[in-house]
Amino acid sequence: MSKPDRSIDPRILQSAKEEFLEKGFLAASLKDICMKAEVTTGALYKRYRGKEELFCAVVADTVADLDGYVTEKCSLNPVDLSDEMLIKAWDMDEEYMLWWFKFLYDRHDGFVLLIKGGEGTSYSNFQHDWLQKMTDATYGYYKEAYRRGLATKKISEKEMHIMLTAFWTTIFEPFIHGFDWEQIANHNKLICELFDWHGVLGFS
Repeated sequence: MSKPDRSIDPRILQSAKEEFLEKGFLAASLKDICMKAEVTTGALYKRYRGKEELFCAVVADTVADLDGYVTEKCSLNPVDLSDEMLIKAWDMDEEYMLWWFKFLYDRHDGFVLLIKGGEGTSYSNFQHDWLQKMTDATYGYYKEAYRRGLATKKISEKEMHIMLTAFWTTIFEPFIHGFDWEQIANHNKLICELFDWHGVLGFS
C-alpha cells in the first residue's frame, strides 16, 4: 500500500492562512485556497472535513501555546506566594510586558486570525473567552493580596473583568491595526504608563 503524500500539507496550510488573513473565515474560499496551493479540492477534503476544520488547523499551534501559558499561570497557587511576589505580580514592568508582546508577535498570524478572522468558527468569541480565562487566573492573585491586607480596595470579579478587558484591548489592538515590531515596542511603553494596578487595587 502506498503511503499518503504529506508533502502538500504545508502548502495547504500556508495557502489557507494567507486566504483567512486576507478575507477572514466567512469570506475565504476553499476553491481559492486549493488553487493557490496547487492541489485539488479532493486532496484537501481527504485531510480536512471542511473550511472550519482547516481554520482550526491553521491556528492550532497558537491556541496550544496560549492555553499552555494559562495552564502554567493557573498552576501557581497565590496562597503559596510571598508578599513580595504578590505585589510584583501587579507591576507594570516594561521588560515583562515586552516579553508578552514578543510571545504574541512570534505567533503573529495565528493570533491575528484568532482575534479578528475567526467569526463563524468555534473561535468567534475568542477575545471574550480569553479575557474570562485571564480574569479567572488573575482574580485569585488579587483576592489573596486583599486577604493579607496588601491590596486595600475591594474589587468585585465583574469589575476586575471590565478592567482586564480594557487592559487586554490595548494588547489586542496593535495586532488588529497591523503594528510592526518597532511600533509595538513604543506602544508597550505607553501601556506601562497608562495602567497603575498598584493604585487601582490600593497597594500601600
